[in-house]
Amino acid sequence: MKKGIHPELHEVIATCACGAQYKVLSTKEKITLEVCSACHPFYTGKRTNIIDTEGRVERFNRRYSKK
Repeated sequence: MKKGIHPELHEVIATCACGAQYKVLSTKEKITLEVCSACHPFYTGKRTNIIDTEGRVERFNRRYSKK
């Protein structure tokens, strides 16, 4: 490997908006996250319901529901 062309890696603490902290290697000095695996709805199982403003879900259910 060539010397002097690679960025230096630092061990930093990535902090999420929910308060979770993770120790990672990065070229940046400080990392802040908006969403992490501890607070993301997909991983926590707290998914929000589908917002149906035009009645599409209801129309789909009526059309394809077994009678």
